[in-house]
Amino acid sequence: MNSPVLRLTDLRRIYATKAGPLEVLKGVNLTIMPGEIVALIGPSGSGKSSLLHAAGLLEIFQGGRVELAGIDATALPDAARTALRRTALGFVYQFHHLLPEFTARDNVALPQWIAGVSQNEAKARAQALLELMGLKDRAEHQPGELSGGEQQRVAIARALANQPALLIADEPTGNLDPTTSAFVFETFRKATREEGTSALVATHNVDLARQMDRVFRLDNGRLVEG
Repeated sequence: MNSPVLRLTDLRRIYATKAGPLEVLKGVNLTIMPGEIVALIGPSGSGKSSLLHAAGLLEIFQGGRVELAGIDATALPDAARTALRRTALGFVYQFHHLLPEFTARDNVALPQWIAGVSQNEAKARAQALLELMGLKDRAEHQPGELSGGEQQRVAIARALANQPALLIADEPTGNLDPTTSAFVFETFRKATREEGTSALVATHNVDLARQMDRVFRLDNGRLVEG
């Protein structure tokens, strides 16, 4: 039986405010299996980003457990958390954050170079991912020469570059018009399926959420399926 890619157990996130402690996540439980694409919905301020940051080992949480790719990351020291992020996670944000002076292919190759992959091997992998994203003829273009939808597809390819077990995506189509958003998401879904990567996707777009394997809603700090 396959082990979960991500397991959150009784996850709690509390922020200190002038009015006192604010508990944003009140004992969240979530399990994502290999290959699953899971949607996370909820209004602004409901804690979606806090959940993603905790699951992605980007923020300290105040209670509960995070297990990623079979490793209990709850009490890992900073260096070990960083190493686990690099090997097990890919991140996609609303804004692509591509390096403007690099070509599309080099933007996708960069995480591989950082991981120690040879230049030729990284570029070959980058080219293959760009082809998977429908960008075969745009590999030598810089971000400023690409449309918004093309830039976001490059960002998705970059997130997949090191073959992560889990993609964490925070409003990955939120900066795009509805037609482009639908196309980019379909490409995202196709690519993750072909790569065998799981994904946790926060979105305001209920229509996109319904196309994923499961949908969870944050409601008053608790996670509700459906």
